[in-house]
Parts: sequence; C-alpha cells; structure tokens
Amino acid sequence: MAVSVAAAAGRLRRAVRRTPQWRGPSRRALSSEAPPTQAAAVRDAFLSFFRDRHGHRLVPSASVRPRGDPSLLFVNAGMNQFKPIFLGTVDPRSEMAGFRRVANSQKCVRAGGRHSDLEDVGRDLSHHTFFEMLGNWAFRGVYFKEEACSMAWELLTQVYGIPEDRLWVSYFGGDPKAGLGPDLESRDIWLKLGVPASRMLSFGPQENFWEMGDTGPCGPCTEIHYDLAGGVGAPQLVELWNLVFMQHNREKDGSLQPLPQRHVDTGMGLERLLAVLQGRRSTYDTDLFSPLLNAIHQGCGAPPYSGRVGAADEGHTDTAYRVVADHIRTLSICIADGVSPGMSGAPLVLRRLLRRAVRFSTELLRAPPGFLGSLVPVVVETLGGAYPELQRNSAQIASLVSEDETAFLASLQQGRRIIERTLRRLGPSDVFPAEVAWSLSLSGNLGLPLDLVKLMLEEKGVQLDSAGLERLAQEEAQHRAQQAEPVQEQGLRLDVHALGALQRQGVPPTDDNPKYNYSLRPSGGYEFGTCEAQVLQLYAEDGTAVASVGEGQRCGLLLDKTNFYAEQGGQASDRGYLVRVGLQDVLFPVARAQVCGGFILHEVAAPECLNVGDQVQLHVDEAWRLSCMEKHTAVHLLNWALRQALGPGTEQRGSHLNPEWLRFDVATQAPLTPEQLRAVEGTVQKAVGQNEAVYMEEVALARTAHVPGLRSLDEVYPDPVRVVSVGVPVAQALNPASQAALQTSVELCCGTHLLRTGAIGDLVIIGERQLAKGTTRLLAITGEQAQQAREVGQSLAQEVEAAAARLSQGSRDVVEAQRLSKEMGRLIDAVDTAVMPQWQRRELQATLKALRRRANTAVRKLEMGQAAQKTQELLQQHSEGPLIVDTVYAESLSVLVKVVRQLCKQAPSTSVLLLSPQPLGQVLCACQVAQSATPAFTAEAWALAVCSHMGGKAWGSRVVAQGTGSTADLDAALSTARAYALNKL
Repeated sequence: MAVSVAAAAGRLRRAVRRTPQWRGPSRRALSSEAPPTQAAAVRDAFLSFFRDRHGHRLVPSASVRPRGDPSLLFVNAGMNQFKPIFLGTVDPRSEMAGFRRVANSQKCVRAGGRHSDLEDVGRDLSHHTFFEMLGNWAFRGVYFKEEACSMAWELLTQVYGIPEDRLWVSYFGGDPKAGLGPDLESRDIWLKLGVPASRMLSFGPQENFWEMGDTGPCGPCTEIHYDLAGGVGAPQLVELWNLVFMQHNREKDGSLQPLPQRHVDTGMGLERLLAVLQGRRSTYDTDLFSPLLNAIHQGCGAPPYSGRVGAADEGHTDTAYRVVADHIRTLSICIADGVSPGMSGAPLVLRRLLRRAVRFSTELLRAPPGFLGSLVPVVVETLGGAYPELQRNSAQIASLVSEDETAFLASLQQGRRIIERTLRRLGPSDVFPAEVAWSLSLSGNLGLPLDLVKLMLEEKGVQLDSAGLERLAQEEAQHRAQQAEPVQEQGLRLDVHALGALQRQGVPPTDDNPKYNYSLRPSGGYEFGTCEAQVLQLYAEDGTAVASVGEGQRCGLLLDKTNFYAEQGGQASDRGYLVRVGLQDVLFPVARAQVCGGFILHEVAAPECLNVGDQVQLHVDEAWRLSCMEKHTAVHLLNWALRQALGPGTEQRGSHLNPEWLRFDVATQAPLTPEQLRAVEGTVQKAVGQNEAVYMEEVALARTAHVPGLRSLDEVYPDPVRVVSVGVPVAQALNPASQAALQTSVELCCGTHLLRTGAIGDLVIIGERQLAKGTTRLLAITGEQAQQAREVGQSLAQEVEAAAARLSQGSRDVVEAQRLSKEMGRLIDAVDTAVMPQWQRRELQATLKALRRRANTAVRKLEMGQAAQKTQELLQQHSEGPLIVDTVYAESLSVLVKVVRQLCKQAPSTSVLLLSPQPLGQVLCACQVAQSATPAFTAEAWALAVCSHMGGKAWGSRVVAQGTGSTADLDAALSTARAYALNKL
C-alpha cells in the first residue's frame, strides 16, 4: 500500500503542476434536473446552492485593486477581502463584522508579484492571468470541517453531476518538524462521505497546508481532484477545489499557535470546473473563451484556433490565440476596477500585459491596428452579466486599450529604426549596447518589453550586452528605491491573539465618538473638548499585555473612550498628550492612534509610571487637528469640483491628507488642462468664500444605497455610517427626490471636518502627475500656504512677462543674447520647482518654452553673423592651402565651431584649427579636417593633441572636434597644432 500511495502521490504532484490533455467526463445522472454546463449557469448554480440550501450570504466580488493591502499587486484569491476577519481587525460596526456564512465569485489576477502565472499563459492549456474563484466561507467557527466537506461533495456530485468515481481527495499528512500530526479528522469525514481509501492521498505542508503569508492565520487544507483518465490507465488528476481550515496562526518567530477563532476558506476555479463539466480538453475550449477565440479568428488573418501546444504549435499561432484571449480579459477586468496601464506596481504589470498581447496579435496573428480594442465588447458580453462594472466602463476600457496599442505600435516602428541605426555603427564582433536596449525597454523611453528587444536582436544574429543590462537594471532598482515615498513605520499593533483575548474578556470596542466633540466659538475659532477615560489595557513594545509601564517606556494604551482620531480613510492620525487625573503637570505624549478591530491603540511615551485602571484626561493637538479638518473638508470640495469640471462620472481613486498638504487621485480620460485646473480651484474658492455650513450625521447604511450623486469609495463602511454634506442638511441630501447630492458635495466619511467651509481660506493645486493611464494624482495646499503659492506664481508671471519684453526689444550682441537665453533657462527651472498654482505653472512653462526657442534662435543668428565676419577676415589673412591654424576671438565655443565650419565650407580642401583665448587663461579649441585627409588624419585626434598640450580635454568625431585648455603660451600651442597636422598630411 505504501508503494502504491507513493506512486499515486508522485502522479498527483505532477498532475497539479501541469494540466494533462482534457478528456470528456463520463456522464451519469445523479439528479432529476440536467446539471448546468454553461458558464453563467455553473456560476449561478454555485451561488444558489450555498444561498438557498445552506443559508450563505452572497457578497459581490471585491475589486481586483487590493483594499488597504500593500503586500499585493492584485487581489489573487477569494479570501483577500476577508483578511480583516481572519486577522481580527474588522471594524465591529461594519457590515463585514456580521458575516458568518458567505459565498461569492471573486475576480482574481495572478500576474506579477509572489503568485504569477504570466509566463505560463499561452504555453499550456490551463494557465490564466485572470480567473474567477468560486468560494464559500465560514467565519468564527459557525461550521468547520465536516460541514465544509459534505457541502462540497453534495455540490459536485448532486448538483453538477460529476461521477463520484472520478473524484479523488488529498488531506494534510502532518509535519513532524512543526509538531503537527496528520489531519485524520478530514480523512475520516471523507471516508464517511463514501470516498474509498484507494482514492485518498495524504501530503505534507507543501501541498496540503495553506498559509496567508510569512505570518498570520493558516491551517491544513483538503483538496478535491478530478481524474481526467476516467479509470483508463493511470489516474490523471487535476485539482478542482481547495478547502482550507484556518485554525493556526504563524507567529513572527515561525512557531504555530492556535487561532482564537477558527474559519473555513474554500476556493474553486470556475474555468477549470467548467472544462470538466463541458467535457473539454482545455479551459480555453469552454464558453468563457470560445467567443473570444472566434472573434480573434474573424478579426485576424490567422488559421482557426486548434488547441495545439509545444512543438505541435507551428508558428506559435495557438499560443498567440491563448495569450491574446487571456490578456484582453485581464485588461478589461482591471481597467473596469480602476487599474490602468502605467509605469510602476500593478499598472506596470498591466502595461506589460497589453504590450505582450499587441506583440502576439500583430506579429503572430497578423492583426490589424486597433484590433485589441475591438475585443473588449466580447469580454463584456461574456463576463458583464456577472460583473456589471464591465458594462458601465466598456467604452473607457476600449479607448484605453486602443490608445496604448497605437502608442506601442508606433514605439515598435521607432525601436526597429533605432536598432538598425545602431547596428550600422557596430563592428562585426561587437555586442549590442546595453544602454540602447535599456532606452528601448519598458523601463526606458519607448516601452518595448526587453524580451522583444532580445528577440529582434536574435533575428539579426546580434548578441546583447547582458551584463551591462543587468547593471542598468540594478541602478534603476536603486533609483526607484530612493525615489519611493518613505514607508511610515507601522508602530505598535494589536495582533490576532491580543484582539482575541480582548473579545474573550468581553472588552467593548473603544468609544471614539468624542473625537467629534468640537464646536465653533462666536469669534470663529474652534473649541475642542477634552475627554476623560480609563486605562483598560497596556501593551509593551513587543505587543505583550502588561499591568503597568515605567518611566521612559514606549507603550500601547487602550482606553474605554477617546477623542483622538485614529488614522483611517486617508486622514492622518491625531497627536497630542494625556495626563493622569489629579496629576496635571506630567504630560504623556501621544504620537499616534491606530484602529485595530474597533479598538483604538494610542502610542504613548511614558515619563512616569502608568497602570491599568488609571483615569486619564486626553488633549488633542488642536492646531494639528484643525489643519487636518481643513484639508479633509477641502478634499470633499475638490472631489465635487472635479466632478463639475470633468463630468458626473468622475471617480475618486484615493486620497491622503496631513496638516501640510492633501493628495487626491482621480480617474481621468486625459491629463487635466490648465483651464480645467483653474476651473476646479475656482469652484472650491466659491464654496469657501460662501462659508457654507458642513452638516454631519450618522444614518443607516441602507439609506445611502440609492442616492444619486452620493460619493463613496471601495471601502468597508460601518453601519450606521457618517454622511458629510456641504451646504445642505443630511436628511435633505439623502432624499432621492431632492437631487441635492447632485448639486453639492455629499459623501460617506468618518473623518473630522470643519463646521463651515470658510476656515479653508483658499485651495491651490500645486502638483499634478499621471500615476497611470487614466489616473491623475493632484497635490494641493490650503490656507496661508495657498495664498503664498499664489503670490509666488504672480511674481514669476511678472518675471516672465518682463523677460518676454526684453526679448522683443532684440539683442545688440551675442553676449547679451546669450545672457537672455540663460535667463530663460533660470526662469524655467524656477517655474518647474516653485510651489505655485499648477495651472499657472503649465501656462508659464508653455510660454517659456516658446521664449527660449526665440532666444536661442536670436543667439544662433548673431553667432552666424559674427562667424561670417570672422571667416572673411581669416580667409583674407590665409592664402589657399591645405592648412589653416590660427587664433581668433570668439565669445563662445559655439561661435568658434561655426567659424571653423564656415571656413571649411568655403575652402573644402583645407583643414582648419582655431584657438580662442578667453579671460583667466582659458583657451577654446575647434577644428575640422578636410574629407580628403581622412581617415589617416582625424579631427578628434588633432584636437586631443593640442588640448592635451594645454592641459585640457577634447571631444568630437573624425571630421569635427572641439575642446578646451589653459595656457599662457599660445604660440607653442599653435606650433603643436601645425606640427601634428603636417605630420599627418
């Protein structure tokens, strides 16, 4: 038996790592109803089964943009959105906190990062970068192994009609190193359900122990596999469903501890299930992909798709079909969820996907330009019913895909020209320069995938400088690391065990309603109330709960209530101090406050002893809080103003604010124009000038569901939820008949806000950049800072106006023209770096660009005139001959080079070298060699010989060169120049 199990285990491992050729499953009826086979019916049957038969709540798929999880590029599993439940950090007032039995179909992307299938897509018949994960969850032990296994078996065999003898299961066989025994409970449940021991396999932690990450909740899993062989020969197993039983927590030291509460997390890929049910040899042969493959065939000139792989796929045509079909699905899903092709992180992955799809479609399938965008409606048709955001954003998706495709094809043509030009300059044994390849790449200027650049060079029989390329990649990585925004230290946190202990002890969540206890004085200033609270728990820096802390210790402080705002919703945490009641002269500084599962943890430096049970009084830093309130209300007004300027469909992609500035990310079809930026500022200024009232009220979350114009983000909101409305009472704003939310700023928000807009003073957008295609990041300041920015902008505008006037008067000589050109350069630098209105910056940049062009043209004209005059003087001094070596005064190296060029143009058989003495002993040098004298005589070598004699340097080409040096003996330098030339001539 041991031998047969080991052999089967080997077969299973191979099966899970590569999908064999699919064969149709034998059919036998296990239900009076025909089992569902079409994709939509299979998805609906899964959801209906868990909702109707087993009381599960159906929740929508989360966006593929991870919500508050920087460890992920994309949502890659159904459990991602439920991490707060597993970690115990879910807001107890949120809808999610009430989840017990849940099921859904989750959009997942595995392309880039730790879990990526990108390189395998197209090579086989089963890998995808986008897939749908059908899943059911049981939180906090509402059911566990027995119910999860029996539900899965019931669905597969009775609803989907899969023959029981085609199903195998695997379970966790234990891990002696971790002190874990085999999961015999799961084994016995399967035996009880009728699975024979001969179709059961046990594996170690690599196959059957699931972990969220290096730390965190984890547990054994049991997997259900389908036998493609159907009893004919050796089993060919493919995994269908993974059932994870989260019962442990991986600690920072690597040890395993029991979780306070157990959970069930299951996942089954719809595409693979569908292939089994439809009897297809590959997931690409199902009705999720066949419409796309047909559309690709009709839109290209390629032969029909035939499902070949490896050597059988001549010309890689079928590989290209699979790549294009997979990638356009992923692109459509991601763009619909607000992730667009860009230059870093997830947007960069999408950019690579899009360019990979363009490359395969144009080079292997001979697709016409604009082809990829034409496939978007097919994706919408197949997936839009399940994910309506595809239908809402179909036009934008197609537009973005087509724009990027056009740009990439233009880059491809330019890249080919650059490669050809570079190859003409290389010797027969030279490697292709890494710098040129890098400039062509996604990290450089043209955005061509490096593997494409390598392929283009291989076709030419040229080798790339791989070592140089690796060096450039390392330098780029270092540069990105230096340019990245500093990661804020996380500080003290409550882990899953601490949160579990608090819940077991019955400690209620922190009452933080006192953070809203502030009012306007008659004078217009704000009055912030203090808050008296009791110390419920203290935590040492390592997270251990302690009864007291001593002098000089940094600790975490949990109170029954607080008036501190804990960082969330993009607003920075409050800071301030607390005192013990009765001991007012000892201040305990509070550096920050963080929310963990409804508990507010204050990070405190203790100057004296502090004990659990102490009564304390909290004081927020009023200036800090007020600045945050100004910025947060300004964010709402900015959001509203952007909708006014860009249209009601404009969506916020995120924001962050602190007392100094605010940052706002917005979905845009194109970069904002200066006129739009100015209009946005004007709309905000109008609301600020009217000093409108800001209304805030908590209402049931359900009341906000269908209010036209109400702004919300892809976040988990508490219930009841706080509504912030500018100028209109909340009750009126939430009345759908009033349409008030379309006329002013109305948002779901738990932040702290001004009570009237006038305290903002002013708002200036001082920065704007494209984060990715379709997403613009704005940086803004308010109040006194905004006024100063306007003053700086006005001052620079006056300087630019004065410079333009001087330029219009004209320059008398080269020196004055060059001085004016340098002044334009200085102003350009000043405008580029100044803190000033962005709309004004953009306008001044355009003006200065034109002025500098005019200034440079004036310099060139004066230099040409001066050069012509000096050329005539030198021609009169030197009779015709093969050589002119002389000195001449020139105000710049540019003028000197022009003189040399004009001399050689008028005397083409003459080689010329001129020296121009400058103040402080510096000497300029320029030379040109007659074509008839090369290659034995080169300008670069000539200039180098002379400038080296003067202790300087030279540069140039075989025909023209220039350089600089220093000498008091010009005659000796001239003699060196003549001697070198005569020797070569």
